[in-house]
Amino acid sequence: MINAINIIQIILLIIFIMLRIALITLIERKLLGTSQARKGPNIVNLSGILQPIADAIKLLTKEIILPNNTNPVLFILTPIIALTLALFTWTIIPLNKNYSIRDLNIGIVFIFAIRSLRVYSVLLTGWSRNSKYAFIGAIRATAQMIRYEIAIGLIILTTIAIINSFNLNKILELQEKIWLLIPLFPVFTMFMISRLAETNRTPFDLTEGESELVAGFNVEYTSINFTLLFLAEYTNISLIRAIIIIIFLGGSVIFTTRTSSIFAIKIRLIIYIFIWTRTTLPRMRYDQLMYLIWKRLLPLRLRLIVITPVILLITPISQGWKNTSILNIEKCRLKSYLW
Repeated sequence: MINAINIIQIILLIIFIMLRIALITLIERKLLGTSQARKGPNIVNLSGILQPIADAIKLLTKEIILPNNTNPVLFILTPIIALTLALFTWTIIPLNKNYSIRDLNIGIVFIFAIRSLRVYSVLLTGWSRNSKYAFIGAIRATAQMIRYEIAIGLIILTTIAIINSFNLNKILELQEKIWLLIPLFPVFTMFMISRLAETNRTPFDLTEGESELVAGFNVEYTSINFTLLFLAEYTNISLIRAIIIIIFLGGSVIFTTRTSSIFAIKIRLIIYIFIWTRTTLPRMRYDQLMYLIWKRLLPLRLRLIVITPVILLITPISQGWKNTSILNIEKCRLKSYLW
């Protein structure tokens, strides 16, 4: 049951996410400016600190335009659905030891079940406007998300087989001694690549190829509708970074200490990696994108399903979990994999 405390927690969580998105956009523009030998936002207030607020005011004061031959119900509802799904998933993210609105035993399954619904919001967003650019962009985004979700699912399957739990807090407790990043660095690398592609970020932002599709499935959205889509996109990106940190970098844990400040520092590190990727790599062709998943990542991922238990059993890293039943479980799994 949802009580008054849960409602207050949800409101505070939404405020926290909105402020984080404003900060992320400012950091992103500043780093992009630095990489291109320019200053970036530096006019509004102190060195451009209030630039995200100025951008939000500008967007919200624009006219809401409804294009011809548009499905008005879907045109208005799909941005709301996209943002709602993105925010809903954040309710089970453990920001520190004592704060998560819901602690589910099937936390990872819940996250990926809700995130799979994002495909429908993107597809309906492109279809509702009766525009070829928007629809092609939505089809590209949908195909890209579905294909890379396969690789992500196999990666999660490997980590769950090692951790032996779907609970996010259990995953954090297991990493008090050693982060999963260390024994599973190849898996972490593939997870980062798959997440960049699944969220349509550079160099995989083919859904918004300006020379081909203008702005992709976002085209013709203005005012509050575009603002909601923008917030949904960056909320999803922030969620992906949080999942990466929880699964591979110990979340808010460092040396048995759990605080939200540690979580924030790790989030910032992942932000820098994502933005650095955007500033340095060019956009791939669509055939290269599909080749990467079907001919490179997926076969390698299937091989690592067999190799990962072997690595954990024969290296000293496995001693970090000597007080758990993981090693016995892995021995059984290793036999089944080899069989």
